[in-house]
Amino acid sequence: MNIKLAENRLLEETSLADAYLDTLLELARSDESVMSLEADLMKSIGVKFIEKFPKRTINCGIAEANMVGVATGLGAVGMKAYTHTFAPFLTRRAYDQIFITTAYGKGNVKLIGSDPGITAAYNGGTHMPFEDAGLLRMVPDAIVIDISDSTMLKCVLKDIKDIFGVQYVRMPRCAVDKIYACDSVFDIGKGIVLKDGTDATIIASGILVSEALDAAHQLEQEGISARVVDMFTWKPIDKDLIVKCAKETGAIVTAENHNIVNGLGSAVAEVLGENSPVIMSRIGCKDRFGEVGSKEYLMDEFEMTADDIAKQVKVVLNQK
Repeated sequence: MNIKLAENRLLEETSLADAYLDTLLELARSDESVMSLEADLMKSIGVKFIEKFPKRTINCGIAEANMVGVATGLGAVGMKAYTHTFAPFLTRRAYDQIFITTAYGKGNVKLIGSDPGITAAYNGGTHMPFEDAGLLRMVPDAIVIDISDSTMLKCVLKDIKDIFGVQYVRMPRCAVDKIYACDSVFDIGKGIVLKDGTDATIIASGILVSEALDAAHQLEQEGISARVVDMFTWKPIDKDLIVKCAKETGAIVTAENHNIVNGLGSAVAEVLGENSPVIMSRIGCKDRFGEVGSKEYLMDEFEMTADDIAKQVKVVLNQK
């Protein structure tokens, strides 16, 4: 793992949808087994791919469960099917196919769920999955990843190409804050310490990594030293790093764009409970349905902002 932080943590110029497509095109040029499957979202993410590789593109229509079955069949004959649609439809609607057809059947599928959690924004509660990664976390041997920025997305998409099994990557389609320099390399299953600290640890993923860094900066102005970890891999989770942070800082706050039930916070709590119990708290959707709104409104409504994280760090510090 070779991690370098971006010089300026600004909104990226490239959307993650474009980063996904560009990376898929790159992979397809060098590996004839790479395919793109979409569930009637070609215009939003896949037009360039079908133009370049029409014989390796399948628009499966609004039939997500069938799409997973098609992808699994392609995997059985040696193809590497990157299978994308909105996260709620890829996970909730096709869960039985993922669990039985692919995972139980020892299949090989790369599942890309877009616009997780509040990044669904104006698509509202029906399209706003706060449970997608939790569902996939319960699939035996599945890999579950929550993307932080385009640098990470590109690296992860390349890494999972030659991993056999079920991999689930959740990502917004919009542009997000730049966290990592373009030449960073990531190891699936290994968390990343972005900022050291001694009083408490913030373990975050996805779009809340940037919020966690802002929270740590706020706390630093008040004399509180908060460590920040990007736990981009939810499964297999980095148990050693979680235990190390617990022993060294004695308090943990998790931050996720997901339901706190069976999410990142639950995964961290499981590790702590079995290995190194410490005071902890969870930032995320508190077992609610989604709703319509801008990203900024939803961040406030679901209490996922840097201010919310900083406030919760103070709560756990008072409980130490």
